Amino acid sequence: MVAQAPAPAPAPAPTPAPALRPPDRPVRWTRPADWPREVLALAAYWIAGRVLMVGLIRSGRTEPAIEVHRLYHGWYQVLRTGTFPVGDVTWQYPPGAALPMLAPGLLPFLTYLQSFVLLSLLADAAVQAALLAAGRGPGRSTWGAWAWALALPLLLGLPYGRYDLSATALAVGALLLFPARPRLGGVLAGIGAMVKVWPALTLLGTPRGRTTRQTWTAAALSALALLLVLAACFDHTLGFLHAQGGRGVEIESLGGSALQAARQFGWSGRVEQHYGSFEFLGRYVHRIAQLSLLLTAAAFGWLLLWRVRARRWTAATPYDAALTAVLLFTVTSRVISPQYLVWLIGLAAVCLTVEDTTQRPVALLLLPVVGVTTVDYPLFFDAMQAGGWWPTAVILLRNGLLLVASLWSAARLWRATASPRPAGTGAASAA
Repeated sequence: MVAQAPAPAPAPAPTPAPALRPPDRPVRWTRPADWPREVLALAAYWIAGRVLMVGLIRSGRTEPAIEVHRLYHGWYQVLRTGTFPVGDVTWQYPPGAALPMLAPGLLPFLTYLQSFVLLSLLADAAVQAALLAAGRGPGRSTWGAWAWALALPLLLGLPYGRYDLSATALAVGALLLFPARPRLGGVLAGIGAMVKVWPALTLLGTPRGRTTRQTWTAAALSALALLLVLAACFDHTLGFLHAQGGRGVEIESLGGSALQAARQFGWSGRVEQHYGSFEFLGRYVHRIAQLSLLLTAAAFGWLLLWRVRARRWTAATPYDAALTAVLLFTVTSRVISPQYLVWLIGLAAVCLTVEDTTQRPVALLLLPVVGVTTVDYPLFFDAMQAGGWWPTAVILLRNGLLLVASLWSAARLWRATASPRPAGTGAASAA
């Protein structure tokens, strides 16, 4: 009997090819009928949210509208005479802030408030379009566009009643331009630094080498050029430094929330309007103000250390570093006004345009921070001046979440870019 040969083993089933993300088809913005459904949904929500925000401020009776109508318009009248406000302790902004104050004068057929709100709306729309465009492509995400569209209306009409929206637009534009057009991005960062200072922090995470040289040089030259132009056109260009140096501990700051809690246990301090905001006056206030400045210096030192120690850069690193830097400077500030959240929303949205960002959980944590900020202002702001457990609990919750977000952001940035990799990780990543 002849032994039969063993049957050949069946061929292994072919391994299915990994699913590839279909390339984003080009969008013709002049033809809304061709827009993807996500873009249509985003546009519908953006319009609905912005109608609500404009409606809240259009009456002119809300506090943001009153500040634009009285304070900003008053500065506009002074600036038209060729001088910065002199002897006005509420003018605490760098010289470039004159630009958004004077810009409503370009629309003489509208009132100052109407022009200011319209220009803020246009800046908002520009940020939304830039985030949507940046979120399309391999390794990109539209989460950033959705974060901006969803989070900004949580602040009600406040973003359209402060000029922080224009500074945020400059910072967002600078960050999104750094990869492809570093010089132009540096120019926007330099102008933004002259408008509100903090956009200069967007330069911190640029990759070492040519990109850093181009962006930092362009930023320095544009800021210097704008300063020289303003100094030639206006008197008392640097007068804001005196008022800025006299700031105390504002009631919504991290140190202020500690004093709010101390007031519930018998501390005898009081709240007064001082240097344009409601600040604490009394025993220990000066020490807390000094501690805030010391913490700000420590945060700056940590950021410099991170810059020296960072070894790994990705497409998200400049965005992540900018969010971390602004979070640290915000939480250590002597003033944490509600409009500061506009900055954080914009930077978090930029981070979310990249899929491999380290800051996604931090960006999500900022959403309840924005919501609690709206509970604090305007709902509990008057009660906070008088003191009480409910407003104290609200501000402690807001600042506690903000502190957690800042430390979490810094830890995730350091771990992803500066901490040593475990043995074998580098080879595996290279493979």
